[in-house]
Amino acid sequence: MSIRTFAAIDVGSYELTIKIFAFSGKNNMREIDCVSKRLDLGSDTYAMGKISNEKMDELCRTLKDFSDIMKAYKVESYKAYGTSAIRETENTTIVQDQIAQRTGIKVETLSNSEQRFMDYKSVASKGDSFRKIIEEKTAILDIGGGSIQLSLFDNDTLVSTQNVRLGVLRIQDYLNRFSVKSSQMEDVIYEMAMARLDTYEKLYLKDRGIQNLIIVDDYLSPWAVKKRGGDSEKAVLDSGDFDTIFEVLRSQNPVQIASSMDIPQDRVPLVFISAVLIKCIAELMGVKRIWAPGVTLCDGIAYEYAEKIKMFRGEHDFEEDIVACAFSISKRYMVNRKRSETLDNIATNIFDSIRKIHGLGRRERLYLRLAAILHDCGKYISLVDTGENSFQIIMATEIIGLSHQEREIVANVVRFNHSRFIYDVHRTGGLEKEAFLVVAKLTAILRLASCLDRSHKQKLKGLKAVLKGGQLILTVDTQADIVLEKGFVEANTDFFKEVFSVEPVLKQRKIF
Repeated sequence: MSIRTFAAIDVGSYELTIKIFAFSGKNNMREIDCVSKRLDLGSDTYAMGKISNEKMDELCRTLKDFSDIMKAYKVESYKAYGTSAIRETENTTIVQDQIAQRTGIKVETLSNSEQRFMDYKSVASKGDSFRKIIEEKTAILDIGGGSIQLSLFDNDTLVSTQNVRLGVLRIQDYLNRFSVKSSQMEDVIYEMAMARLDTYEKLYLKDRGIQNLIIVDDYLSPWAVKKRGGDSEKAVLDSGDFDTIFEVLRSQNPVQIASSMDIPQDRVPLVFISAVLIKCIAELMGVKRIWAPGVTLCDGIAYEYAEKIKMFRGEHDFEEDIVACAFSISKRYMVNRKRSETLDNIATNIFDSIRKIHGLGRRERLYLRLAAILHDCGKYISLVDTGENSFQIIMATEIIGLSHQEREIVANVVRFNHSRFIYDVHRTGGLEKEAFLVVAKLTAILRLASCLDRSHKQKLKGLKAVLKGGQLILTVDTQADIVLEKGFVEANTDFFKEVFSVEPVLKQRKIF
């Protein structure tokens, strides 16, 4: 059996990490080496907006060492990602180019939603343990250097995810600037956290009883797993166990903590900040169990790569999580659920029937579904100029798993479903040619789907779409009066014909 080696590189806010993985057959992913180097890039970025020359030099030296490690393991493929410390610099493109020129490693930047989605996949890599725990009401707390992400699950379904700027390094920067004494740290962190979480609790928790809290962080989780002999499944604590650990962190001095946890002393304040955040959120949610699987972004990078090359197929459907997130957003803005589901079904039906002529794939199909679900969200602001209002809402709302450009594609499809299509690429936010064409094609499909449910009465549930020659035959079996739908199809399909050179024709086959 052939073994494929892969390297995952995380250019994080506090340290750089490379993990080497071996893939041998279906669902067999094994970590064979891990090397980390402490480098605090986040403090520079969060305070000054740029990485200093000294740290840039050290970053490149470390990545050059990582390149040598990959050569030693004869790595066949790699992925290197920068998170908030790279993402939030003022000169991200220059930093990426410098790294590529000096080390040969291409570092891509993850948006926050992409990063958190990959962290989420790293937890999912734990297989049965993950699937079992999210059957109950569960929250994932993903603690980063610049922010935290809170994702809520109910019956194996993602119901909401929100980003809060309470990252460990960001908090440490505030503590240093405000000259907070060690005896005051816990109270100050708690006050900072609760000031941000008060609104979150009112909007998303309400009466939702959370049973489990899954922790993803680079501070407390790795130690929790190490303490249990490297078995992540045993790193499940009840609230009392966590209180005992927290009391140790609270009562011991940094030298004692560093010694007992076997970590550098300068890492202790970050561990303590992470622990306070966990305690604060656990109490807010009233959780009974805390699971720290000890996974990192590198595990998520490897999991995604294994999925891409079809060597790993998990049972959890991540695409449905993105769809569930969109439905949660649409609910917040009071979009009609039945109308969204109808548009979703009709639009995907049309998409699937004309695959031969649109040349789009599964990911673009997902964009179409999201646009259908969020099609009317702008009406929450005003019934006038729904398209523009919808665009602004979607661009201001994080959708987990989507990059900024992907969210922009969805937002533009929703916008042009309601308004005149803008052919000038620059006036649509500077989309690249390929993305612009995706927007045009998906807009044409969504407009046709909207015409087919113009009455908002879901008359055409049994729609069948078949491509024949230069026509798209849309056949429905219904006794309902579809005069309105026929009229709108005949009057509003010029753009569909322009984009696909196909004429939609609606036919009714009445059932008696």
